[in-house]
Amino acid sequence: MLCRALKISWQRGLIMFRAFLLLAFLLPTPGQAAQMDPSTLHGKVMCGYQGWFNTPGDGMELGWTHWGKGRRKEMGPGNVTVDLWPDVSDLDPAQRYQTAFRHADGRVAEVFSSADRKTVLKHFEWMETYGIDGVFLQRFANGIGRSDQMRHKNVVLENVRKGAERSGRVYAVMYDLSGLREGGTQRVINDWKRLKQDRKVTGDTTYLHHEGKPVVAVWGVGFNDDRKYTLKECGALIDFLKADGCSVMLGVPTGWREQDRDAVKDPQLHEILRKADVLSPWTIGRYRSPRQASGHAERVWSPDIEWCESRQIDFLPVVFPGFSWFNLHGGELNQIPRLKGDFLWSQLVGAKRSGAKMIYVAMFDEVDEGTAIFKCSNDPPSGEGVSFIDYEGLSTDHYLWLTGQGARLLRDEIPVTDHQPARKGKP
Repeated sequence: MLCRALKISWQRGLIMFRAFLLLAFLLPTPGQAAQMDPSTLHGKVMCGYQGWFNTPGDGMELGWTHWGKGRRKEMGPGNVTVDLWPDVSDLDPAQRYQTAFRHADGRVAEVFSSADRKTVLKHFEWMETYGIDGVFLQRFANGIGRSDQMRHKNVVLENVRKGAERSGRVYAVMYDLSGLREGGTQRVINDWKRLKQDRKVTGDTTYLHHEGKPVVAVWGVGFNDDRKYTLKECGALIDFLKADGCSVMLGVPTGWREQDRDAVKDPQLHEILRKADVLSPWTIGRYRSPRQASGHAERVWSPDIEWCESRQIDFLPVVFPGFSWFNLHGGELNQIPRLKGDFLWSQLVGAKRSGAKMIYVAMFDEVDEGTAIFKCSNDPPSGEGVSFIDYEGLSTDHYLWLTGQGARLLRDEIPVTDHQPARKGKP
């Protein structure tokens, strides 16, 4: 009997040990999260990630890029280009850079650099915590070819790759064509070849695919603001990417379908857009209130989706939390108010009701135009002649949380409601 009992005990122990090994193999190790499904855009809420912030001392020698004007000017009163102030309290002291601004209590105001890997890892940690699926990493084409800017772009790319890996998020490259001269799209072709062949980005398990192909986004096709690169060039760029085995997402004007408002009126436009796998119309500033946003979804997005579906193209609507670029360009501070999240929520609901299967939130980190959804301060710098907006007393993580709720809404995990869901505790 004793031998039998020992045998049973040994067998049970062996079973438990094998189960432990299986769990250890399946569960993520410290610093490695469960992987998001990288095979499709469907069911995902993606954010734009600018990654364009620099500071003196971050190793890039680009000065206060996107914080102030001029590389060598001190960032302080009279030299600032952002309307929101980031909440850097979660960052290590080494990742916080002092400015000449001060808070109301006299503390020195600090910012971050996108060149710091630990900062980008923290941003991706926030995405994981709040259920945001991933990012389109902005890669501005007009800076390709400049060695100083390329160094920063590549550092941020590597930071994003590591952040996606650790957090289980997905990412894809987005080329913004703004500012390119005629013939400039060849830069994009050359750069993509380098990213694919030398850096092997599409081999990452976190690189976003759609319909079985790696996604490459090209933003700025068909706008009527006198861009120097041509529609013909854009068509050739799309043809190259398609031939290279990519799924192509195009960032286009709001008026792309009717060729009105912000879109060029040219018969070539629809010929080119039909080449795309995904169309994503830009909406920042196209409406200013929840009522207008809901009307836009009904009048514009719904027929946009019908046009796309009839041509087997997917539709990626763009939503944004608010807008302000007073310190960047002047004009009205808090030009499109956030209304404590009601403005963003109305767009998320409008996209869902229109039949959208994916959503693009602009932007994760753009404090320049006041569209950021990451942690921002309710205690920005103060003083004579200093003007910033804040999160209206909401928790600094509210828009991260609300964007995560938008992902749940998209996937039918929570009901469609006109009002924001009630927030209970921390995520």
